[in-house]
Amino acid sequence: MGSLKEIRVRIASVQSTQKITGAMKMVSAAKLRKAQNAIISLRPYSNKLNEILQRVSDNTIASDELSLFEERPIEHVLLVVLTSNRGLCGSFNVNVTKEVHRVIEEKYAQQAAKGNVQIICIGKKGKEQLSKKYQILQSHEELIDAPTFYKSSEIATYLINEFLNKKLDKVEIIYNRFINPATQTLVTESFLPVTQTTRNSKNNTNSDYIFEPSKETILEELIPKILKLQFHKTIIDSIASEHGARMTAMHKATDNATEILRALKLKYN
Repeated sequence: MGSLKEIRVRIASVQSTQKITGAMKMVSAAKLRKAQNAIISLRPYSNKLNEILQRVSDNTIASDELSLFEERPIEHVLLVVLTSNRGLCGSFNVNVTKEVHRVIEEKYAQQAAKGNVQIICIGKKGKEQLSKKYQILQSHEELIDAPTFYKSSEIATYLINEFLNKKLDKVEIIYNRFINPATQTLVTESFLPVTQTTRNSKNNTNSDYIFEPSKETILEELIPKILKLQFHKTIIDSIASEHGARMTAMHKATDNATEILRALKLKYN
């Protein structure tokens, strides 16, 4: 057992840490509330656009007739990795970087050996970790602190143009999807080419639509807009997940400090 002076110093140190973690928890809770409202209000709009896309892009259009649906041999791959700019959020960033390593090693090992795997990092922590091993094409740290649809749509437009020009064959996004303040789900989501999902049998109605202009023209205009919105939604999802993870981590840290203080005061007395 240490001297009384040593215990007093330790108690003061833990109390200081407890105040910091408590303050960070409150800040994260305030930021989470704002980000949570943003993603909750955005999801219905995004889901409705996807529903419209699925209703229009029925089986009467072959996927290879639309350039953004074109599936071709995968030679050039780009991964969009969403992390945070700051730490102290538990395993939030570590899980994302681990998933990047897993995806490259298991799915794109041949492309990586040829130097055909590139990464766009949205968030400082991802860039710091991944730049040690992989080629970082772009880094956008500002989007985490101030997410705007204009900026995110610029990146989405770049990805779409690179895919249309056949400089990229596959684009995937790796991020944490927000479920609730205590739960975030790690997701690896295909961005390009666009995949047609099987519709629910309840929605599989043979509606007779008259399209003006043609259905193909509508899809060519509609798909890029939906992709831009989906890309922006993933950024908002990741930001909400970050604040939820940090709030949870700081809550646990504050509880741990409380337990340590209780033991130290008992020892001091």
